[in-house]
Amino acid sequence: MSPKGSRKNKKRTTQASRADRHQLYEMSVQYAASEIEFVDDTYKKLRGTRAKLLREDFCGTANVCCEWVQQHKNNRAIGVDIDEEVLDWGIQNNLSKLSKNQRDRTLLLQKDVLKANTENPDIISAMNFSYWLFKERKQLKRYFKSVKNSLASDGIFFMDAYGGYDSFKEIEEEREIEDGEFTYIWEQEKYDPVTGGLHCHIHFVFPDGSRLDNAFSYDWRLWTLPEIRDLLEEAGFRKVTIYWQGWDEDGEPDGIFEPVKEAEADAGWICYISAEK
Repeated sequence: MSPKGSRKNKKRTTQASRADRHQLYEMSVQYAASEIEFVDDTYKKLRGTRAKLLREDFCGTANVCCEWVQQHKNNRAIGVDIDEEVLDWGIQNNLSKLSKNQRDRTLLLQKDVLKANTENPDIISAMNFSYWLFKERKQLKRYFKSVKNSLASDGIFFMDAYGGYDSFKEIEEEREIEDGEFTYIWEQEKYDPVTGGLHCHIHFVFPDGSRLDNAFSYDWRLWTLPEIRDLLEEAGFRKVTIYWQGWDEDGEPDGIFEPVKEAEADAGWICYISAEK
């Protein structure tokens, strides 16, 4: 067979088949540096000193933990996640890039966040709506209570949440990443107004037309801010604050989150929440 024929019969690889779903997630969804900047600065404003020990619940690839220990030589991080595969990826691809000193200040635990018995951190962080996997009120309240009990005496719990009238719809949203390197698709496949159940997926599409469908899937409850606030207060947190994002002159989110008592009914919004012990 001629060399040309060999090449013709060789199976064609696609961009999707070569893609790493965790890397794509970090590029399109998780903004570790901005999360760390927010929790670090907010803790300093509320407590008058810098936090040193951060625990990242549902830590996934431990991207936030790695960002935290790189910020200051005295910072330490604990990451907790139940998924061995994603923790292994984080060790190989994120912790491996740290210095030995930074790795020594980072501890990853494969545990259920409800059963994680750790040193009492200044900050516990649960971002990317990860706590929405607790779909019953008693489950979420139990998690909030465990967080409060785990925090240091002046510790603060940080979360994010999203909502708006589009969050109750079965829709798809697309966003180009890295100047067209790939397209990120967020799909809200199913919403149940009786239970609040929300099934979502992340897909990736590449310039060669190939797709990585259901790269990540989520079976959540869509919790509203009043529900979250009530449960945090019932769990014993003494003060809960909502931080709302502003808008720039072009009508785009400006990335600056300020404390609010009320907000406008936008189609879609993302906010941060702090709960003080």
